[in-house]
Amino acid sequence: MIQSMTGYGKAVVTYKHKKIHVEIKSLNSKAIDLSTRIAPLYREKEMEIRKMLVKALERGKVDFAIWTEQDADSEASPINAPLVENYYRQIKSIAVQTGIPEPRDWFYTLLRLPDVTSNTVVEELEDEEWKAAEQAISQALENIIAYRRQEGSALEKKFSEKVDNIEKLLASIEPYERERVPRIKAQILKGLEQIPEADYSQNRLEQELIYYIEKLDISEEKQRLTNHLKYFRETMAENHPNGKKLGFIAQEMGREINTTGSKSNNAQMQNIVVQMKDELEQIKEQVLNAL
Repeated sequence: MIQSMTGYGKAVVTYKHKKIHVEIKSLNSKAIDLSTRIAPLYREKEMEIRKMLVKALERGKVDFAIWTEQDADSEASPINAPLVENYYRQIKSIAVQTGIPEPRDWFYTLLRLPDVTSNTVVEELEDEEWKAAEQAISQALENIIAYRRQEGSALEKKFSEKVDNIEKLLASIEPYERERVPRIKAQILKGLEQIPEADYSQNRLEQELIYYIEKLDISEEKQRLTNHLKYFRETMAENHPNGKKLGFIAQEMGREINTTGSKSNNAQMQNIVVQMKDELEQIKEQVLNAL
């Protein structure tokens, strides 16, 4: 089953008086490219978090964020009462010494001064909270993987449609391919008729004609392209990430289609080759998103 590298997953887990938020976004990339925004409390676990992300997501440009949201009851920072009193005494003393009027709104003035409402408590990460954070990360990973599978299913449907189209176009070449031999022979004979003095044997003409037809033969290209189309379908059905492999197969398909075009020597065949190239180009564009 194909997975897309494009995905999004989020999760929220409640722990005591806070909510732990996790958000993961991913886009296509040749390898794993992690960008993390981790709340200070969880930074000591950054390596563990990265290992979880790499193991689950494997490839892609991944943006990861984890942060906390305090409940309203615990969100307010405590007021440093001793410091407020100290500021109050200093301001009154300065007012007396300088003659500057005291503030009309003492609370407004005092509460704006440095460190009056700062929280000096240093948080330590508890094991139970880390377990809650791990749960949030795991849930977000499950959600993004489900998103990737959904996108991968759409990709698989698109690929199957394009591969079927290439197969049908390849089969449509056959009538024009059969017409080439008598047409080429007629062209050569017509050319010889325009040169009355030309002396040639029928046997030598047949040999040259066979040599010329062999150079334009596309039997091997058709067979190889058919095999590549079959292999592409088989690879899509594999149960592990296969985006790179699909990309390699698409490249090989392109080589056979290009060679068929260069050997076609027929306007209708060349038109069909152009259509096959268009279908393949759409596969190549989308295969970059496959995990």
